[in-house]
Amino acid sequence: MNLPEKEALIRDAADRFEHESPEALLAWAVQTFPKLTLACSFGAEDVVLVDMLQKISPATNIFYLDTDFHFRETYETRDRMAERYGISFTRVSPLLTPEQQAAEHGDELWKRDPDLCCNIRKVEPLARHLAKYDAWITGIRRDQAPTRANAKKVEYDAKFGLVKFNPLAGWTSDDVWAYIRANDVIYNPLHNRNYPSIGCAHCTRPVKPGEDPRAGRWSGTGKIECGLHK
Repeated sequence: MNLPEKEALIRDAADRFEHESPEALLAWAVQTFPKLTLACSFGAEDVVLVDMLQKISPATNIFYLDTDFHFRETYETRDRMAERYGISFTRVSPLLTPEQQAAEHGDELWKRDPDLCCNIRKVEPLARHLAKYDAWITGIRRDQAPTRANAKKVEYDAKFGLVKFNPLAGWTSDDVWAYIRANDVIYNPLHNRNYPSIGCAHCTRPVKPGEDPRAGRWSGTGKIECGLHK
């Protein structure tokens, strides 16, 4: 399939699935793109997608970006999910260990240059992993951030050069939690401690009452995205 054909397919699918369920889109994605992978951060949206995908196509690859800086609770959520579903998540790791990064760029790079830190520990590893696939699935929602407001359920990811599926783009946080409760989905306990958005431990804090749900990410830096989706 050449690029114009792929773009036409994407446009048609985006229109077709705009008002369809996430499960319907996932089923089509699995059927249409055998080389498909799901990104899982073990946040609320992603555990929902893991649960859905396990019911549709248990063999589809699911990966996580192991920055080496995740919360203990995030790794524990990974392990609990692996046990429940009987799956092994693909670990995608940076080329530099934390020690090598400190030696090359100085200690606590995330404080001085969070964009560079994210690029080393997230963006470059993601690009390496996605190079092996034709499409990927993410848990982004339009109401999470202004940078995500125009996300389509099916789009071409020009940054990484493949098709991108956002099955939950039209969902709200209430929709996500309704699914979690109705299906008894395992979730990160940090969500119960005022962490609506969970990233690396160094760059994530609890959100105060009245703050934006993503205010706890890179707080005080003006940064709102790690570079994976924008």
